[in-house]
Amino acid sequence: MEFRVPDLGEGIEQATVVRLLVGEGDSISIGQELVELETEKATIAVPATGAGKVEKLLAKPGDKVRVGSKLLAMSAVGDVSAKSKQEPTPLPSSEPIQTPVYDSRSQISPVALAKPQVANGALVPAGPSTRRLARELGIDLALVTGTAPSGRVTQDDVKSFVRNLSKLPARDGAKPQAALPDFSRYGPIEKKQFTALRGAIAKNLTLSWNAAPQVTQHDLADITDLEAGRKRFVEAAPKGSPKVTMTVLAVKACVAALKAYPQFNASYDAASGEHGELILKRYFHIGIAVDTERGLLVPVIRDADKKNVSELARELNEMAEKARGGKLTPDEMRGGTFTITNLGGIGGTAFSPIINYPEVAILGMSRSSWQPVVRADKIEPRLMLPISLTYDHRVIDGADGARFAVRVAAMLADPVRLVLES
Repeated sequence: MEFRVPDLGEGIEQATVVRLLVGEGDSISIGQELVELETEKATIAVPATGAGKVEKLLAKPGDKVRVGSKLLAMSAVGDVSAKSKQEPTPLPSSEPIQTPVYDSRSQISPVALAKPQVANGALVPAGPSTRRLARELGIDLALVTGTAPSGRVTQDDVKSFVRNLSKLPARDGAKPQAALPDFSRYGPIEKKQFTALRGAIAKNLTLSWNAAPQVTQHDLADITDLEAGRKRFVEAAPKGSPKVTMTVLAVKACVAALKAYPQFNASYDAASGEHGELILKRYFHIGIAVDTERGLLVPVIRDADKKNVSELARELNEMAEKARGGKLTPDEMRGGTFTITNLGGIGGTAFSPIINYPEVAILGMSRSSWQPVVRADKIEPRLMLPISLTYDHRVIDGADGARFAVRVAAMLADPVRLVLES
């Protein structure tokens, strides 16, 4: 029988073979890891679903494989799960959908052509996650060329279509972006291929930048008292307890602010109704940006409003370790409603983080520093933390952006208020 690439999770249809964990002639058992695959978001070790002997390797490190692609041939020994015997579900047959040429003279924006999602009278073949993404971006799937078998449209096809919109001739006659020059004319160069993760980061950030008009609000939080209390808490904690960081406390402050300003805990569906629709989320899943050797990963802490400081610290530490070890699963990076990114350990006084689309806001934290502050007509040294809130201006007005940042700063400045409001 043939062992094939299994379902890798919602919206993931392609991976890169990192390494093969077995060789030809090896005997394998059920659950034994056979191959490591790198997707856009994580490295996944794929286990055997049946026992047997490896007859032939059908893929090698570096190969790009899709769900259902053959990885190795094996002779079965004993019972094999029914799932491993099944061929992938055939995709609905359909003629490839051609993307119409965009007429620069037209007064109709491609984003406005959101419905219906049919081509030549037939439903466009696409999965539920792809249809949801198209709805969120206001894209008509009939305009998107499907690259999967039978012309099926994938999430990558939709993202590529959105990126290409910026390259189309503008209605005012502006020229499309010029190609890069030949830099080798001026000196030695080196070309380095992006990894799957680096490519995914580039795609997602471009998608976010193109889809949402983004504004950043900067503020300073006086964390003198909070930092002193945090240090006392860490020193008094039992040995082996997870370290409570300023990021953990920022999670508590942001959850409280999200409850006060629910439009920040939302997504905007431009394709729904005449004027679009705001989807307010009644749960609080907070993404935490983690710097790794492979690139930026954002694990999600689910139901952050229901966890105390120690629980948040433990989960954040575990997620960060998994992220740096390449052990995060795709599901552990999905479903976020708001993201926090902390560069304070590296440096900087301020920055403009990009929204983790389709969220509508993200909070950035820079390095805290001692600064002279006037308090009660006296100049005192205070530990000040720069915070930077980026938000989707389609959903959030500037005044509300300032209010949200001020509220977060006020809670970080007053530990008692932080405890009471979170």
